[in-house]
This record gives sequence, C-alpha cells and structure tokens, in this order.
Amino acid sequence: MLSDVMVSCDDVRENVKKYYGSRLESTGDLQTSAASCSLPCRPPPKSVKDALSLVHPEVTKKFFGCGLPFPAKLEGCRVVDLGSGSGRDCYAFSKLVGPSGHVTGVDMTEELIAVSRQYIEYHRKKFEYEKPNIEFVQGYMENLSEAGIRSDSVDVVLSNCVICLCPDKRAVLQQAYNILKEGGELYYSDMYASRVVPDHMRDDPVLWGEGMGGSLFWKDLISLAHSVGFGTPRLVSASHIAIYDSELKAKADDVSFASATYRLFKLPKSPAVSEASVTYKGTVADFPDQLDFDSSHFFKKDVAVAVNGEMATILQRSRFCPDFQIQVSDPQESDSEARSQVEFVPPYCHLNPFLLADKLGSSVKQCSKTSQ
Repeated sequence: MLSDVMVSCDDVRENVKKYYGSRLESTGDLQTSAASCSLPCRPPPKSVKDALSLVHPEVTKKFFGCGLPFPAKLEGCRVVDLGSGSGRDCYAFSKLVGPSGHVTGVDMTEELIAVSRQYIEYHRKKFEYEKPNIEFVQGYMENLSEAGIRSDSVDVVLSNCVICLCPDKRAVLQQAYNILKEGGELYYSDMYASRVVPDHMRDDPVLWGEGMGGSLFWKDLISLAHSVGFGTPRLVSASHIAIYDSELKAKADDVSFASATYRLFKLPKSPAVSEASVTYKGTVADFPDQLDFDSSHFFKKDVAVAVNGEMATILQRSRFCPDFQIQVSDPQESDSEARSQVEFVPPYCHLNPFLLADKLGSSVKQCSKTSQ
C-alpha cells in the first residue's frame, strides 16, 4: 500500500518501486495517458520500427515509457538508458547500435531488472550477435558512478518518461552530463507541466506514480540544463497528455501536461563558434534526403542553412560532424550583429512543448499509461 504523504526522496523512490514493480502488471494498469508517445514531426524510420518489432512481447508488456527517444546515428555508440524498466527500449537500442556498440540499462526496480535480464540471450540470438552487447544494472539515476558507469565514457544517454518520477532532477541531469563524452548527448522523453506543480500534487503518491506529481515546469528545464553544464535544450517532439480518470483530473486542477522529447548536448567549455553555414551531406542512415534534427532545424541534403553559434558547435563536436560541411562565419563580421541581438533575445517559445503539440495537432488518446 502506498503511503499517504511523500516526505523525502527515499519515500518517493520506495513508492515508485512499489507502483511499477508490484502494483502494475502491464502498461494498461496506469491511470493516464502519461506514456504518451510524443509525436515526432515525421514518423520514425523503418530501422526503429523494425528494432521495436523484434523485442520480446513479455518485455513490451511491461513498458511504461512516454515517447520514442530514438535519435539518429546510434551505430557503434555506447548508450546508457536511464530508468530502463523492462528493457524494451534497451533491446531496440541493442539492435540499433549493432554488435560494435554497447547498451547499459539502469533501473532501481528489482522486479523490472529481473524481467529485462531474462531475455538477454533471446535477443542475442534474434539479432544474430556472437555475444551480448547489453547489460542491466540495478541502481539509481542520481548516482551512476555507484552503478559502475565511468565519467566521460558514454556517447548517448537516453531515457523514456522516468525523470518525472525522480524528485532530484538536477542530480539526474548532472550525472548524465558527467558520464557523457564531450559532444555526447542526453536524448530523452518525459512529462512536463504547464506551470510549477503545486505542493498538494507533489504530496500525492498516485500522482507521483503517474508522473504528474513530479513533472517539471517546462521553462525550468532550460535553467536546470544550463546549471549542470549542458547547452540549451533542443525540443524534438511533443504531445498533449489526456487525463481520463476523473479523480486525477480533479486533482490536477488547472495544470496541463505534455509529453516532450528534448536533446541536450555536452559542449566544450570554450566559447561557441560564430554563426555558420552548414550543409547536410545526406550520409546519415535512414535519412538520405533530409535530417530533422529538432523541431526547429530541418537539414535538406546539399542545401546550405545558416545556424547560430551553439548549433554550429553541436554539429562540429558531436557524432554528426562527418555528416555536415560547416563554414564558420568570420567572427568580426558577426560580432556587431550578435551585439545588436543581445537586447532582443527572444523567449524560449520554440522550446515550449505545449505550443509544439498545438502546432502538430497531437493529443494522446491511448498509449502506455492510458486506462483501458
């Protein structure tokens, strides 16, 4: 039985463990559409669909994610999945990174780790690998070093609707930043609130289990990301979350929720380059004609696009560098323009998941956390 009041981080952890480990038997047992499959601007590529279709049905049955956090160009990458649950995404990543890559799933729930470990050999045979390229570790997102993951050792950190279940989000982002190599990225889906979640919602154990009580106000993600060292978050996709349970809807009052996927890059400490002209070569697998990097950047093959300094740095320093021709502007030419723009910095409206969900017309009707 869940306790009535969430009084500490340890209490939150224990209640979430019980909620997902024992109380919930399948995705249909959840009370909202919080695992809302935030809709991308375009359908996922065939490689992702194929990888997901190969995952064992029992693993998929206990999937509680809220999106499709599958970035392009994962082959050969070292990947860590935070809150890996039953392992659905991890096994799909295992296929996408290939035999030269490696996937580590981290979860605090013993029951879900046990489920995920049962199918390592099944998927090795399914993917026709000589040896497994995947492992599952019981541990906490807030302390990845204790889980045996070294600093500066990972190419991509992924997560699917679990950071909203953690009370110390700054610690999670800091740990993700620490284990990433320079140029690496945190690519994750999560639940976000339209305003700061009030205390009465944060103290409700069921709202925590559903992801609502711990949802971050979307604007706070920007300052949080900057505070631990990440560059500005990039919004990839978003969907409104529908709450069908009348009791939960009443408790939510005027707070709305959205599922959103963001990507955050670990950039060098040196000053960002000036503006640049970048041209996509069409070399990323599955994207020969156009690479949709986020909801604001769409790169067509052989078409030069002007980007700001931070975006240019991301493309220069990340795994996408070989896929772009990058022509950096002369700093002296862009200095005066940059100074003129300082006083007119636009609000981060392009990072607002609620506006993007409106634009895409996406509202979740039934997905992993929807009551049946």
